[in-house]
Amino acid sequence: MRSRKASKSKPSHPAVLSSPSEPADLQRKVQKVQLAIAHRAHELFETRGREHGHDVEDWLRAESELLFPVSIAMSESRDRITVRANVAGFEESELEVSVEPSRFTILGKKKQSNEKAEGGTAKQTGSYPDQILEVIDLATEVMPGRAVVRLQAEELNVEVPTASKNKVGSAA
Repeated sequence: MRSRKASKSKPSHPAVLSSPSEPADLQRKVQKVQLAIAHRAHELFETRGREHGHDVEDWLRAESELLFPVSIAMSESRDRITVRANVAGFEESELEVSVEPSRFTILGKKKQSNEKAEGGTAKQTGSYPDQILEVIDLATEVMPGRAVVRLQAEELNVEVPTASKNKVGSAA
């Protein structure tokens, strides 16, 4: 009898994520991440002696401390929008994607892992960011129900057709 447990080896074919997350479900998680960023930005403000005028700088530093950097490439054709995101180090189970008519949201959270140090004792990995939060606003409306989300070779690929507007020509 064959085991149904997935192996740890990286598949060469893309993993199709079951379905994009519901925007309402993901929004609560996004708000928690944004709150953590705001809290860290406020800590930076406090550390500087409450000196005003550095709010954007504090926010960006807080994001860089808490969020894993993700490079995004987006392309648009006449009938489709494709977004590619480098999510190196994140597994399929650690990623959530929401597709809305005018926005994509990518949220990722790495599972806590311990590495074994010499001598067999467990040590906590460094404080490198373990979360992804990318919100991509779209200029063109898309059809969320037809989105295809794939993960292959540490690249998240979201393809979705653009919404076709009923263009009714009028004769003069």
